[in-house]
Amino acid sequence: MGIYSFNVENIDGEDVSLLEYKNQVLLIVNVASKCGFTPQYEELEELYNKYKEYNFKILAFPSNQFLNQEPDSNHNIKEFCQLKYNISFDMFAKIKVNGKNESALFSYLKSQARGFMWTKEIKWNFTKFLVDENGKVIERYAPITKPKDMEPEIKRLLGI
Repeated sequence: MGIYSFNVENIDGEDVSLLEYKNQVLLIVNVASKCGFTPQYEELEELYNKYKEYNFKILAFPSNQFLNQEPDSNHNIKEFCQLKYNISFDMFAKIKVNGKNESALFSYLKSQARGFMWTKEIKWNFTKFLVDENGKVIERYAPITKPKDMEPEIKRLLGI
């Protein structure tokens, strides 16, 4: 079942089965509130609003593994994202994306799409994974890739 076999905790502490996202195109991103790439939240929200009616979802997972750029609690992260960027896409509890105790979901994502020079580890905040409506990981994007630059591939997967 691939990606749909995972359960994750949302930003409010509730258990969520990724099976809820079946038949939807997903963009899964590890995020941080105090990173140079944090302004990508704005572009992610624009992308989400543009395509959500076509079964497109963004799943954001805060992580504090890169220079402690996400030190806050889940409650404070949610508040920051809503107040500063008016985020309406799905936010999840803070996780580890690399190393000991890393999220099983991110272990799976990394095994399906390698990074620069075929590396497995996530190198920084705002690494993005594009997943098709069947749960197949299609592409891994570097943190420097702007959300708008992924739009042609997202549109192709959505069939629009």
